[in-house]
Amino acid sequence: MKKRLSQSEEFEIMKLVLDKFLWLGFGIMAFGLYKIISGGVDSLANGVAFLFGGAAILVLFLIIIIKEFEFIR
Repeated sequence: MKKRLSQSEEFEIMKLVLDKFLWLGFGIMAFGLYKIISGGVDSLANGVAFLFGGAAILVLFLIIIIKEFEFIR
């Protein structure tokens, strides 16, 4: 038989997984900021692209949390 998880156990697992999204988004945005600060015209365009990429991952994180929160309620 399969074991069912309680709501608190599901929430703890969700926090572990979604925490990785936060670190990934922050890391990409920090790398983009480094590229901007390091200088050069090409670095500015690449840095801004990394910043937007990190922001997109964080928005995805937000959507997943909202969807999961509505599912739990």
